[in-house]
Order: sequence, then structure tokens, then C-alpha cells
Amino acid sequence: MDDGLGDLLHRVVYLLGEAARRRGGETEVLTYSQIRLLGMLEEIEPVTQHQLAQALSVSDPAVSRALRPLEAAGFVAVETDPEHARRRLVSTTEAGRDAFHSTDRPLQNQLRDALLEAGFPYEQYLRDTAALAKLLEPRR
Repeated sequence: MDDGLGDLLHRVVYLLGEAARRRGGETEVLTYSQIRLLGMLEEIEPVTQHQLAQALSVSDPAVSRALRPLEAAGFVAVETDPEHARRRLVSTTEAGRDAFHSTDRPLQNQLRDALLEAGFPYEQYLRDTAALAKLLEPRR
């Protein structure tokens, strides 16, 4: 395995985070984790905080910490579950959906642009990924 692969993957993750932060625009900066959380909520809402943590593969306290600024910004609503007083149900608000969909370009394009700007060999990455996917296809 290429010794530089770890460094390249680290750069990809870093640049993904930077692109996600820029996605929030001038008025509100969303982190990659917040964008991911809002996207997951859009798919499975309303959901308990525990179910959300499981869906995101993070701990319950991590979800709780991530929700605080989103709730303060009005992007999510966290309410007591009427069927179980100790559970909290989470759903996105209209402002949260707007923040999630606010960009006129998909995050993928922003990531590509950020990677190219940083000198990452994006086109080679695409070719290598396609070749790997083809190699991993099940044989019929």
C-alpha cells in the first residue's frame, strides 16, 4: 500500500470539512457533522436522539452536543416524546431544511473544487476509484 495514502486521505477529510463549513454561507457556518446530521434527519425524522446516534454511528452524548447549536439556531426541534417522557424526538425545521439545501452547487462539486485547489490529484482519484469498483464487482 502507498505510504502517502494516509496523508492523502487525511487531506480529503480536512478539505471535506472545509467545503462543508463554506457551504453554510456568510450568515451561518455549518460543520460537516452538522450537515450530515441534518441530512440524516431529513431521511428518518422524527427520530429519537438514540436512534439518530445509531444511524450516524456516534455516541448519544455526541448527538446531544451536536444538536445544541442546531436547536439554538432554529434548525432542529427537540421535543419530549408524548409516548415516553424520558425520550426526546428530533426533527428538522423549515430553517434547517433551507440551511441544508442552501447551496446552489452540490457538496460534491465544492469538495472537488477544494481538492483541485489544494493540488489533490482528483481526476486520478476518480479513475482509480472506478477501477477499484469494477474490480470489486461480484462475478456472475
